[in-house]
Amino acid sequence: MGEQVQQMIDYIKRDVIRRPDVQIGENTPLVSSGLIDSLALVDILMKLEDVTNTRIAAGKVQPKDMDTISLMFATAARVGKPRKS
Repeated sequence: MGEQVQQMIDYIKRDVIRRPDVQIGENTPLVSSGLIDSLALVDILMKLEDVTNTRIAAGKVQPKDMDTISLMFATAARVGKPRKS
């Protein structure tokens, strides 16, 4: 598991669901399982931008694109634009 993936897992467990005992992996359903709700997706999207150093247009992202950590990173690669330094 990569460092970026672990950063997202730690963030979601600590700051979003606030349940460090929950086991989350790259392919754990988060939205469809109810672990996170649609309101939390904005915060998660902002963290994903920080972790991947990209800008991701919220209008191009659907909840299904954020259901797992793997899908989050695939979405960032697909629609994210590199941040300007």
